[in-house]
Amino acid sequence: MTEVHSDRRLLECLVPLYRLGLELRELALDWKLEPVHRLKFPVVSIGSLSAGGSGKTPLTIALAQALTRRGLHVDVLSRGYGRKGKSCLRVDSSGTAEMFGDEPLLIARRAGIGVFVGAKRYEAGLQAEKFAPANRSLHLLDDGFQHRQLHRDVNLLMVDGGDLLDSLLPAGRLREPLSAIERAHIIAVPAGEPELEARLKATGWKGVIWRLRRRMEVPPIEGPIEGPVVAFCGIARSDQFFAGLEEAGLQVAARITFPDHHVYRDSDLDRIEEAAHSTEGKAFVTTEKDWVRLGALAEVFPESHPLKTARLSIEIEDEEAAVGRLAHWLMNLPAREE
Repeated sequence: MTEVHSDRRLLECLVPLYRLGLELRELALDWKLEPVHRLKFPVVSIGSLSAGGSGKTPLTIALAQALTRRGLHVDVLSRGYGRKGKSCLRVDSSGTAEMFGDEPLLIARRAGIGVFVGAKRYEAGLQAEKFAPANRSLHLLDDGFQHRQLHRDVNLLMVDGGDLLDSLLPAGRLREPLSAIERAHIIAVPAGEPELEARLKATGWKGVIWRLRRRMEVPPIEGPIEGPVVAFCGIARSDQFFAGLEEAGLQVAARITFPDHHVYRDSDLDRIEEAAHSTEGKAFVTTEKDWVRLGALAEVFPESHPLKTARLSIEIEDEEAAVGRLAHWLMNLPAREE
């Protein structure tokens, strides 16, 4: 326990340095030392204050699908975290996470739209605009709240109750102080936290608030494989995944965690399979992101102990009004010169 407190104090000592870095970057942007590029078509950024696990990817998928249903041409710009190489690429949905990153690949497969990855999202956007029609086109900037080198027309910021109580990196999970909320145009909050909406309004927020409902689609474990499962994942907030499985009625015999965006190797599968032998687990369950990162390794699990995938989806409450207003506003923006 003493060692934990010591580590915490050490991290808290580093917070002022992190804050100084944020302030220097803010000055660089204010003084235009760091250029901000503009794309031809509107940009909607989807992001968060905290690092990892807020649900940005499923929200990006939900919003892309909702806007597409309204007749808009939507593509997604992403950094492609964890991929090899920095060149701008259009994601091939049959490709690998090593080539494109797990989140862009998942978005391309689930949303069925063009996804472009690049270390510089502006260059990825220029590549995307080569494939976009002249009218009714827009970009979604995945995890883009802090990527301010690209101008955005709408900042959609995901906030939950934990953010208001957290501290800056590296002691906490916040990538920016709470004052950064002022840059948002829309704040998206969990529908199950009505008190959070009230707290935001009490701080003076008068902008648009969306309510989101998270839903984990847990695969059935029945028939010959009915029984306890071995659950594993490499995501930012693994506890939410395990809790969701248990809430759905699964008996989780073993929980195995890996670092966020973990690249799986044969040795990892040995560890996972050993957990099944020692706990008499009948099946394996992982997240959709982990399934994407497993690639060909996902095919080695035997039928007697199959691998099942839990899918996380997000529903936008009162989607017709919320997304409808956003789409109408975006499509009435003045045209930009090429």
